[in-house]
Amino acid sequence: MPTAQKRIGEINALMAADNFWNNREKAQGLINETNSLRNKIEPLFQAEKRLDDLRVMLELGEAEPPEAQAQVELELTRDLAKFLKELDALELKVFLSGPHDRKNCILSINAGAGGTEAQDWAEMLSRMYQRWAESRGWEIEVTDALVGEGAGLKSVTMLLQGENAYGFAKAERGVHRLVRISPFDSNKRRHTSFASVDVIAEIEENDEEIVIPPNEFQVDTFRSGGKGGQNVNKVETAVRITHIPTGLVVASQTQRSQHQNRATAMRLLLSRIYAQRVDAQKADMERFYGEKGSISWGNQIRSYVFQPYRMVKDLRTGVETSNVQAVMDGDLDAFVNGWLRADCPLKRMQGVKDEEE
Repeated sequence: MPTAQKRIGEINALMAADNFWNNREKAQGLINETNSLRNKIEPLFQAEKRLDDLRVMLELGEAEPPEAQAQVELELTRDLAKFLKELDALELKVFLSGPHDRKNCILSINAGAGGTEAQDWAEMLSRMYQRWAESRGWEIEVTDALVGEGAGLKSVTMLLQGENAYGFAKAERGVHRLVRISPFDSNKRRHTSFASVDVIAEIEENDEEIVIPPNEFQVDTFRSGGKGGQNVNKVETAVRITHIPTGLVVASQTQRSQHQNRATAMRLLLSRIYAQRVDAQKADMERFYGEKGSISWGNQIRSYVFQPYRMVKDLRTGVETSNVQAVMDGDLDAFVNGWLRADCPLKRMQGVKDEEE
């Protein structure tokens, strides 16, 4: 915290200079940096103040006559429970220390093998994540969707925009397994379906971390097949961009204009290329793509069982619940928070230290 306060003081001194706005891009970067630092330290100051208030309340309660102490104890218990809940949320923010955790994220769902069953499962997951994002106050933009042949979705890509969107959503990367009595099976047999979820941080087109020469990508336009106003299926507003060296392909067709779809598709492409490059540099392959594995048995991170019993269980952390409906309605925080705590860098370092000892 002292380091952050010192840095804020340095930036404030720079902002007071007459030539601060001569380089607008650099100035905006410094403003964003100081806002980010303040967002980190101000909750700590507030927590310290709340703790001091609770101490004072405890001391005043001890000085009250016995008949009044019961009421003070009740109020103190209530305030302490609220404080611990706020402290819990603050602890999770501390875990989000990655370089891109504060950024928006691109979440993609792909149905595994199994035809209609898997495609229906992919659509159920899409609804679940949109409900979860809404509960957190994030904005959701479905940038591309490929409808299944019989039902559901073969694939869907959405942009989640909000504070720490990538930091929280990255916990969902992996294969998700569903066990249920199939509504598409006339014999009412139990089926197992798989779908993969991929989460990457959004990289803006003007981000200096990645630059793509114009001759390395190919832009194609086509007629949109989804919502988009009167231009749908009349003019080529949808955009598909192919990165020639890697073969990565992204598309956007939900915006009303070709210009908007191109900008969205370019952000998707830059984000995927950046994720792929980072992944190639890391030996552990836990970031971005490596942890996901094939969309099949044995690679799942979470199981959703509808029959013969009802249970959702995260196979990485052991977090589980029998309230399947709540989970499918977007109540994912217990799973996400459990993974963040288990994946905390400090705990990983402690684990290495314990092994060495």
